Amino acid sequence: MPGLVLQPSRARSPLPPTNRRRPRGAGRPAGLPPRAVERGACHPLGHPAPPGRAPGSHALRPVGTGARAPMTQLHAPSFPVDLAVVGAGMAGQCAALFASQQGLSVAVLGPVGAWAYASGLFDLLGVHPVDQGTRVENPWEAVRALASDLPRHPYTLVSEQDMRTAFDGLLDAFDQAGYPYVHAPEANSDVITSVGTRKRTYCLPTTMWAGVAALRDRVPCLLVDFEGTKDYCARQIVVNASPAWPGLRSVRVRFPGVEGLSELSPEHLARRLDVPACRERLVDVVAAHVGESRAVGLPPILGFEKPLEALADLERRLGVSVFEVPSTPVSVPGLRVHLAFERLLRKRGVTALADRVTRAHVDPEGGFLLHAGDAESRVVVRARSVLLASGRFLGGGLVADRHRVREALFDLPVHQPGSRVDWHRKDLFDPRGHEVNQAGLQVDEGFRPRGPTGSPAFSTLHAAGSILAHQDWMRMKCGSGLAIATAWGAVRSCLGNTPGGKA
Repeated sequence: MPGLVLQPSRARSPLPPTNRRRPRGAGRPAGLPPRAVERGACHPLGHPAPPGRAPGSHALRPVGTGARAPMTQLHAPSFPVDLAVVGAGMAGQCAALFASQQGLSVAVLGPVGAWAYASGLFDLLGVHPVDQGTRVENPWEAVRALASDLPRHPYTLVSEQDMRTAFDGLLDAFDQAGYPYVHAPEANSDVITSVGTRKRTYCLPTTMWAGVAALRDRVPCLLVDFEGTKDYCARQIVVNASPAWPGLRSVRVRFPGVEGLSELSPEHLARRLDVPACRERLVDVVAAHVGESRAVGLPPILGFEKPLEALADLERRLGVSVFEVPSTPVSVPGLRVHLAFERLLRKRGVTALADRVTRAHVDPEGGFLLHAGDAESRVVVRARSVLLASGRFLGGGLVADRHRVREALFDLPVHQPGSRVDWHRKDLFDPRGHEVNQAGLQVDEGFRPRGPTGSPAFSTLHAAGSILAHQDWMRMKCGSGLAIATAWGAVRSCLGNTPGGKA
């Protein structure tokens, strides 16, 4: 585990002997059932408000029941950090990077398997107005228009200059991690996808950039796929894209060195192309089909840990531009993004825990206690501040039953339609979208989730990414931009909670 070695505590249990246990329910206010919680107005570190202040904001404090805590909880190893980030997706990793750059000690908690579903493209804003399906040419102009058209969208909480700074900072960091991204100065770019459609995005990995120029200039291009691969068919791309790109051709070849395997995984092929000898053998197979083509498009498998080296080697040997075509999962570019974050965060001493946070409550000494893992591998993180980047339904940040949508960890109020019958419209493709896709946490200007009365639930709890309300990132094509911008804004707010942070 990078950044910290955890040792179980050997301290004596602070609990009183069992023969001195208080009567069951002692100390609990009348009328509250066992294991209930008190709710009070917001106060620093989430403690209940002093007498005389209006109640309010969903701040929670465990109420004692007299029950003895399980031994696995008493002896779970614990460690302190300035900021605990709940969620290891794009928003969570960006928040950890930005916070560590500002001098905070950081822990990231949550599973990382969803990176295999990430395309590796960084969208800023691809469609606006979304109900008209208008494809955006200049995303920064569209962001300015969005601020007046959708004043509750999370983008309105971050200035354009801060958004640019966040993007630039992330791309600079990826340069250092060996996986650089590129973009046009003030414009989105179009790329061809693995199903032959065009996808508009803002930032692309360097391994895909030649495909932007090839599509724009309609140059003669050869698309290659391999026997035994699934969910990627070069011929399908040609059939769907050739009306607008007549110079496309396709070929299917056998990937060298994998004879006898009936099914090939993208990650396996990518790791093989980290090896120069494997690249040389691939060139021997592909070169015979290049002909008059000026570019060659491949599935996104140009190396796993050394994509730039693989790209340059293939271009040199083939004598033409080479590019990757974004594809469906398993997505090697998404896994490369995660690898880049791992390198960056490890270098900055960030602790990464792949366990899901199962319980959170206020630390009597200040801040929060987060319990992660199961009974056999439980860890307790003591955090001055917590940043929720746990996503919506797929990430587990929001959960739904037959009646309502709930926030999974703190049971924070969730903006949602008044009734489940209003979650979805009758037409799946209704241009107005579905109301449940606007569900999420409402936050103040410091990205602090609001409680029932509208004031912050906790003064040191923040949220970022797709768990935020009033946005439909999938339809607006702004998922990465939402994660990057709101992570930046939330971390800036967190700095005020921690002595020594760089404001």
